[in-house]
Amino acid sequence: MTASPTAPVGPTTGPVALAARGVRKSFHGVEVLHGVDFTLHRGEVHGLVGQNGAGKSTLVKILNGVYAGDAGELEINGTPAVVRGRDEAGKRAIAMVFQEFSLITSMSVGQNILLAREPTGRSGLIDDREVRRRAQAALARVGADIDPDRLVEDLPVGSRQLVEIAKAISQDASILILDEPTASLSATEIQSLSQAIRNLTTHGISVVFISHHLNEVVDICDRVTVLRDGNVTLSGPTSEVTLSTMIEAMLGKSLESALAYQARDVDRTGPPLLRVAGLRNSRVHDVSCELWAGEILGVAGLLGSGKSELLRAIFGIDRLDAGTVELRGRPAHIRNPADALRVGIALVPEDRGRAGLVREHSVGHNILMASWTRYARGGFVDDRAANTAAGSFVEQLRIRTQGLQPPVKTLSGGNQQKVVVAKNLSASPRVLLLDDPTVGVDVGSKREILMEVRELAAHGTGVMLVSSELEVLSGLADRVLVMRDHAVRAVLERSAAGDLSEEALSRAVQE
Repeated sequence: MTASPTAPVGPTTGPVALAARGVRKSFHGVEVLHGVDFTLHRGEVHGLVGQNGAGKSTLVKILNGVYAGDAGELEINGTPAVVRGRDEAGKRAIAMVFQEFSLITSMSVGQNILLAREPTGRSGLIDDREVRRRAQAALARVGADIDPDRLVEDLPVGSRQLVEIAKAISQDASILILDEPTASLSATEIQSLSQAIRNLTTHGISVVFISHHLNEVVDICDRVTVLRDGNVTLSGPTSEVTLSTMIEAMLGKSLESALAYQARDVDRTGPPLLRVAGLRNSRVHDVSCELWAGEILGVAGLLGSGKSELLRAIFGIDRLDAGTVELRGRPAHIRNPADALRVGIALVPEDRGRAGLVREHSVGHNILMASWTRYARGGFVDDRAANTAAGSFVEQLRIRTQGLQPPVKTLSGGNQQKVVVAKNLSASPRVLLLDDPTVGVDVGSKREILMEVRELAAHGTGVMLVSSELEVLSGLADRVLVMRDHAVRAVLERSAAGDLSEEALSRAVQE
């Protein structure tokens, strides 16, 4: 897949706003940056990509003064500089907007933008009119039509992101670092953010754009630098880089093998592993389907088609008004998720943060959440057996964590998703329901999750896979249910070459 023909062409030569040369950094004797070079031109949007753990965050934290580099040089606007702390970064006109918002939701937009820098009148009191004027000026530079008097808690996520950027710009930043700014945004909000970034570059502001959504990097950025294991493996204009070359630079290998269909022997003699018939409630309308042991059954559909709701109904989250669920020809009486787990059905939910994890609990506790009773002996948990089991899932899914004890919230998004998968595998399900398991994760985690799904099916687990990424369904599914208006409208079989291509699936969900 080649770069978009509409990819921006900003300055790739000319005045240099920031240059880092030979940057090295170690933690506890382990070097995580190995002589990294990075250059940002004035008025440029420069994408910085790589797997979790590649060194992106360490590099930008050095640029922003959070960390001190062990070696290397830093220049800002052609002048050698040493940035010690975020206050010094601010003086050097460098600002960073982190993925987690820092806004105080009970305060107004204007109060947030000017927080701790409020203008005062002769009386020494805050000049609310001047706060409003300065906030409006900052919002205008971003191109955001947001009322400064509006409470932040009343704003959608996309508008909050623009307020964060306006807050940074109001401090006269000329170098802006955006850390995963689109992670929680809708497609429309991403378009607004893209335009806001372009507005900033017309004022000479330079932007470092960190993202694992490579299509966005191509669409938004002028240049891209790829890190892998603390080294620069690719750097150049986005107009000259393809998605495939970026992925190979990130992984050291292609994603194609994980997305290439591999035929499996699916035994369709006897009763199916799972049969649902006439499922009906307010969210699914008379849905019937079958899943065989060792089969990956895809579910495709547009937003609101009912595909996620189908999994919720099978798993007992949403109550059914009618319909039956059978396992190996026997009725499965599922009234709630506990019943589903008891009969051997597990669900990896779409929203891993709220429905899949207890973020404050440890990695190990989250992995074994669905299977603690297996390690109970006389009312006590056999910690050694539990830790051995949890550790085996960490190894199997290549979860990047410093042991089993850290809170799961400290892991990257991709590794959190692997923990959710591990939690469900620990229950040894016969049927695994997956709701968009690769959405919002880095490309390396995506590859590893898909390979694990394929391995599970090869060992006889029945997998029902909902995915908004048609390339995933095209590469993994043996059959695909197509849903529209909360009902199954078609079943696509992989019986002839090309019948489960991305193009065929796209046509099917749109018809």
